[in-house]
Amino acid sequence: MVTKELIIEKATKLFVENGVKTVTIDKIVKEMHTSKRSIYNHFEDKIDLLRASLAAYHATVKQENEEIINSSENAIEAMGYLHQQIIRRSYQVNPNFFSDILNYYPGLLHESYRNTGKYAHQELVFLAEWGIRDGIFQKDMDVEVVGKTVLALLKLLKNNKQFPVSEFSKERLTFGILVPYLRGLCTLKGIELLKMQEELFRVTI
Repeated sequence: MVTKELIIEKATKLFVENGVKTVTIDKIVKEMHTSKRSIYNHFEDKIDLLRASLAAYHATVKQENEEIINSSENAIEAMGYLHQQIIRRSYQVNPNFFSDILNYYPGLLHESYRNTGKYAHQELVFLAEWGIRDGIFQKDMDVEVVGKTVLALLKLLKNNKQFPVSEFSKERLTFGILVPYLRGLCTLKGIELLKMQEELFRVTI
């Protein structure tokens, strides 16, 4: 029996690997060796299925992030491992996955992120507050502003139009954009810790 959960799992895999525009309901049906009726028993249309797939994708990312944070000894170590995961994911996810959603289904990505509680921003705020408690980050910094800024910097790292891959490696961008910003947030204790854990931010794939 083709369950709703299985349809979401298979559709999400196809969307992530191929982008959204080229993945039709017919293609999903063919890949699953099922019928259109099986899909439409659970979803009104492709948009409805895509909405469910986005929710599943974000739930997986949130879980992975929480596992990294919970297993890290300090905020900088957590940010290093989270950065590694972000870079790995950028190579695993077809860039058309997000660009197709933005171009053909405007608002859907923001809706999905909002429905999952804006977890990425919340996680960054948690890391900032954790770092402040540990004396790693400056105690007077605005954690809300910092959270939004780091998210913007991470998006900038993935902007292949502004920073073509042929000219700018992920490591070069990380140490040209993200690490200097983090260093500016640090206390002397944090700067020393960042130096010790700098290798975590050297991601080569």
